[in-house]
Amino acid sequence: MTLLQHEITDFTVNSFQNDEFTEVSKKDLLGHWSVMFFYPADFSFVCPTELEDLANHYEEFKKIGCEIYGVSCDTHFVHKAWHDTSEKIAKIQYPLLADPTTVLARDLDTYNEESGMAERGDFIINPEGKVVAYEVISSNVGRNADEILRRVKASQFVYEHGDQVCPAKWEPGETTLEPSLDLVGQL
Repeated sequence: MTLLQHEITDFTVNSFQNDEFTEVSKKDLLGHWSVMFFYPADFSFVCPTELEDLANHYEEFKKIGCEIYGVSCDTHFVHKAWHDTSEKIAKIQYPLLADPTTVLARDLDTYNEESGMAERGDFIINPEGKVVAYEVISSNVGRNADEILRRVKASQFVYEHGDQVCPAKWEPGETTLEPSLDLVGQL
């Protein structure tokens, strides 16, 4: 089953951001682009490298109207403790969502029943709250913020220019493709 065009289920979770606890809900995702970035657990090995990579690119995401949401099945209290004890995590300015009830991990099918943690999954969500791109990979392989950023930009372009598609490695300003109507029926 694909999660493409899956509409995010209604939710409200606790969050830690900028030394404050807040709540984030589905309505906070609407009206702009979002990346929900699932990772297995706080105080782990690969996760801080990924979250720091996203933190280093956060301003670039914000410039294109995209919010990042880091998500694990830890509580918001654990997110704060990790922030307070890790130089890498202290750099993060985007919200860290707490999903101890696994409502988000289950909705986006990243919850691993055996481990009780989310798998590494990143989901690009359009302004209507629908998944337009996603990737779920093994928990022992880290992801690349540059590639996620590129996929958000390509998703935004296609969203705005429905008659065009983006080839491999496409970057803004490069040539896109216009599918021929003669070929569409052959796909």
